[in-house]
Amino acid sequence: MTTIYYEKDASIEALAGARVAVVGYGNQGRSWALNLRDSGLDVSVCVRADASREQAEKDGFRAGDVASANQADVLCVLIPDDVIPLLPLQPSERALTVLASGYTVAFDRFDPPGDIGMVAPRMLGPEVRQCYVEGAGFITAVGIHRDVTGTALARTLAIAKAIGGLREGAIEMTARQEAILDLAVEQVLSPALTHASGSFVGAMLEQGIPLEAVVTELVLSGEVERTYGLLRREGFAQQMEYHSPTSQYGQLSRRGSYDKLDFASRMRELVDDIVSGRFAEEWDKERDAGHPRLAALKSEHCGDAIREFEMDLRRRLGPGVRRS
Repeated sequence: MTTIYYEKDASIEALAGARVAVVGYGNQGRSWALNLRDSGLDVSVCVRADASREQAEKDGFRAGDVASANQADVLCVLIPDDVIPLLPLQPSERALTVLASGYTVAFDRFDPPGDIGMVAPRMLGPEVRQCYVEGAGFITAVGIHRDVTGTALARTLAIAKAIGGLREGAIEMTARQEAILDLAVEQVLSPALTHASGSFVGAMLEQGIPLEAVVTELVLSGEVERTYGLLRREGFAQQMEYHSPTSQYGQLSRRGSYDKLDFASRMRELVDDIVSGRFAEEWDKERDAGHPRLAALKSEHCGDAIREFEMDLRRRLGPGVRRS
């Protein structure tokens, strides 16, 4: 059975007297640093001499170069996965390196000395801070990749507790499990949902439904978002009771409509790309080339025309509507 950790399973005393370095001060880094400090830990921020360092200093942290993190007892590395292997990080054999994603160690891109742990919030960076301030919590994935000192689990759980990541429970996962799941949501599930949504939009346009009305139904109204909120809080069976009988019958009676479509085979192919390491190799090449394909893809799918349409629609419908 999968192990779930809670606050009772951790003690911040496991880090008593420890120097904690937060490497990176972006969405996750700033939230982690503030939460760790508010939990009573001795925290410094290690970043490039840029606006992020200025922000860290304004927030009252000691700030230095990335390499200064090597002197710390615990290193929380909170920068994009593709950048981590390029950093001058060489901690001591007694140190603990904590990663917010299993990617770099799962695919052999990063192998620092000492203990290696993973604390991966299932939450966007700014919300890690907001949940902590509100006294709420978020679910986390926690795992130990290497235990040299015999204290890796205790210290990793202490970090998880200190950022507020054990308040709603933490699922024990290996770095590889976390990386595969995370990448699969992005590369396997997300494209499938995008394709399904696109096909739905096309079917509605063929029936003369205004595009604005379709986008409102799918996004702007917030109905789908709130339904997923009910799924999270109450579960599928209970949330179904909030739908009309017409809706319930329509959803359930048509549920097998796509069973003959071979989604599974294509999904397995995409997952195999992840598991085999082919995607990691592709992403390394893309990084080394300066991300040309990423720029082209963003221009194609998230370019100015799309941004302008979305901004205009939000000015005319929803919370951003102009009132006169």
